[in-house]
Amino acid sequence: MDRILFGDNQFFGINHMSEEKARNQAMKFRDVASILRVLDTAYDLGIRTFMCTTHDRIADVCEYMRARPDRYGEFKFYPGMPYAHKYANAVTELGILGAVKKYIPGSFLGTLFTGGKALATKDFIAMMKLMVDAEMKMFEGLNTEVIFLQNVVTDLLLGLELKDVFKSYADHIRNRYRAEPAFFTMNLPRLLDLLEECGIENPIICSSVNKIGFRMCGGIELYEKTIRERKFRPVAMSIFASGAIAPREAVEYICNQEKIESIVFGASSKSHIQETKELIESMSSRNP
Repeated sequence: MDRILFGDNQFFGINHMSEEKARNQAMKFRDVASILRVLDTAYDLGIRTFMCTTHDRIADVCEYMRARPDRYGEFKFYPGMPYAHKYANAVTELGILGAVKKYIPGSFLGTLFTGGKALATKDFIAMMKLMVDAEMKMFEGLNTEVIFLQNVVTDLLLGLELKDVFKSYADHIRNRYRAEPAFFTMNLPRLLDLLEECGIENPIICSSVNKIGFRMCGGIELYEKTIRERKFRPVAMSIFASGAIAPREAVEYICNQEKIESIVFGASSKSHIQETKELIESMSSRNP
């Protein structure tokens, strides 16, 4: 994985500290052209990996970049799925059958039968594969070397201790997409325990890591100990705690956690993207 990953929260009005900022961001990026301008800025500054949800506007970004391989040949997507809001909105607008028809891949009747059977028998594994395949359609022909399970699902499965689903997800990502399975979570220590029990070795796990313990279930000391002593590939998100920590202070703390492999951040202006990238590179060089 690259050291620096660019996230997409700012594009879809996600701010965990301020609803007003979230609304302003959503308005600013209400069209695909505004998103592409920021991605072009990050790309021209040398950032090559975009960690994203499967929002409908990301499908438009994929289509745009797929049509321009000379420009975006080095661009990598790290999709996170499922995008829960998309399905909830589709059910509201289209009804359950309409949502299934829109998002389940392949023949409608065939997949409806498969999906219906899966729901009737509570076959989470079959449904998981259907949802992954549906979400991955937008990335066809693009570089998706790492594919994340979103924390809303990861942590639900974790709470239910559905080990077989985790293992099947990892196998499906490796076998069908020749990619690395990865996981978002709000409970890093507990998830790592369970993944090891599943036989998923050296997993990629993205979780909140910051010096004030924002969204870190279990607390800072346990996270630091887990990162320092356990075998996995940590990706740090929410490093600024939604603006509660100054950039230099936030990056310095993360870079002092020497085993963190990658850092994801979101920004909407060239100055902020450049500043954060340079801080990460400068402070990472102190701890090679």
